[in-house]
Amino acid sequence: MNGVRTRKQAAQATKANGSANGHLSLRKGTDGESKTTENIFLFVPNIIGYSRIFLAIASLYYMPLHPRTCSLLYSVSCLLDALDGLAARHFQQSTRFGAVLDMVTDRCTTACLLVFLSSAFPRWALIFQGLISLDFASHYMHMYATLTMGGSEKSHKKVDQSRSRLLYLYYNNKNVLFMVCALNELFFIALYLLSFSSPLLSPSLLPTEGTAGASAQPGSPSHPASAIFAAPGSAWAMELARANKMDSYWPWVIAGISSPVMAAKQVLNVIQLVKASKWLAEGDIEARRAQGLPKKRR
Repeated sequence: MNGVRTRKQAAQATKANGSANGHLSLRKGTDGESKTTENIFLFVPNIIGYSRIFLAIASLYYMPLHPRTCSLLYSVSCLLDALDGLAARHFQQSTRFGAVLDMVTDRCTTACLLVFLSSAFPRWALIFQGLISLDFASHYMHMYATLTMGGSEKSHKKVDQSRSRLLYLYYNNKNVLFMVCALNELFFIALYLLSFSSPLLSPSLLPTEGTAGASAQPGSPSHPASAIFAAPGSAWAMELARANKMDSYWPWVIAGISSPVMAAKQVLNVIQLVKASKWLAEGDIEARRAQGLPKKRR
């Protein structure tokens, strides 16, 4: 009787703690005992991940015409990438779902920004498309190789030093990882701001004869989208006009400082792609040997 009462009290205590934490619940197992289950989707780092997605979507909404607001929202979303990792370690809530959510969010937000840069700088569109493809291909190949060759329990960030010293340093040194990712994103944000402020990169920002201040560049008061609000005193027109008065000095400084790191990040992506491909090929060779392939023809 005392044992039954003790189990009931323990179950009630666990239920109370679960309600307080917001991600624990009780369910009965096959043996009739109550077992505690956790709601992975409500873990603190994953909630931070959802907020990153919300901020990224908001930045995309403002991206075509509101460079300052977009840059702020996009930057906060990127900075939260470091916070969710700290939260995962602090609350002991590191999960495979959280790791994949984090990586997918990174890939998608960067890709969306590069898509905009492709439209803002059409002559360089092929380069931006190549960067998107390299980013997705290298991370997918690396993730797949880690799961296939390293086992489902191995994180894609656990890189063996014998495979690549650069990748080992990149993934295992949190300071290096943060600085490389941050400066890589800063470079593209700087290019985004320059598309609104630098006639050198965006010649369409230069006034043409007979249309002082006119431009076909997104963010310009003469852009076709602004025809919806023809009144020069409208909030839309004022925001568009303000966008083209941005000073290009600091975006140029940021782009100059971060460009070497951005280039290094692309080199790391190439190395990651090559190393993952070789790792998968090694696995294929071992699998074929185990199957006795190629079999001799009679």
